[in-house]
Amino acid sequence: MTRRAQTGWAFAGPALAMLTIFFFVPVLLAFLLSLTDFDLYALADFSDLRFVGFGNYSELFNTPLFWKALSNTFYFVIVGVPLSIGLSLGAALLLHGLTAKLAGFFRTALFAPVVTTLVAVAVIWRYLLHTRYGMINYGLESLGIDPVDWLGDPDWAMPAIIFFAVWKNFGYNMVILLAGLQTIPSDLYEAARIDGANRWQQFRHVTLPGLAPMLLLVSILTMAGYFQLFAEPYVMTQGGPVESTVSVLYFMYEQGFKWWNLGVASAVAFILFLIIFALTLIQYHFASKRGAA
Repeated sequence: MTRRAQTGWAFAGPALAMLTIFFFVPVLLAFLLSLTDFDLYALADFSDLRFVGFGNYSELFNTPLFWKALSNTFYFVIVGVPLSIGLSLGAALLLHGLTAKLAGFFRTALFAPVVTTLVAVAVIWRYLLHTRYGMINYGLESLGIDPVDWLGDPDWAMPAIIFFAVWKNFGYNMVILLAGLQTIPSDLYEAARIDGANRWQQFRHVTLPGLAPMLLLVSILTMAGYFQLFAEPYVMTQGGPVESTVSVLYFMYEQGFKWWNLGVASAVAFILFLIIFALTLIQYHFASKRGAA
């Protein structure tokens, strides 16, 4: 090895060692755990531990609640991700047109929900969505609309959680997209106006292509984050009503820490990882074809 390569490995070595010890090794051990029937009895006595191969995975595919959790999670992602990115993009466009002082104030105000504690804010929103005493239903009643059982009706529970999650998280993507807007040269907009482009044409042919790498980044981050839905249903609905808000991560939590089926819980984690990884590759593939990656 050359002296330069040795210097590079010397600087990268500690970080790689930390990643190996605290990430790669635990991931490998978790995968091995998913191939066993590790449960409360095996935790007490390792002689009760048995290797079951992919038995946990086949058991999951024959569990109706797992499929229900998977469909709930996909519903959350399919609806929540476009809403979150659309709201973030709209807010970024509005802030981009403001003066520096106003933009700084609104950027801070809109980003504030991101840095708040999720569990604490979820508890507050649970009271805001209360059927009898919540401020949201109070506002609806003042408009002559009957109160809605937001968290007790299976048809409204997941939309309520989606609305809360979008409000909580859109500020993060907004900051990224706002930074992307500031990197687009103003000369491009001036040239488009000279060519007779209206606002929509400027947005379509200048803003969106300029934001393409940022949109790919926020879509991947938002999708991966929304697939890991857990705290919202855990705090607000406990997976109910009638399992309408049970997510894959909530199902994994119950299997691992309520029923102590740690082998099954590890299998759930790896199935979720494969889903997120596959969808990320699909997004990257389509973005590469459009030249956004």
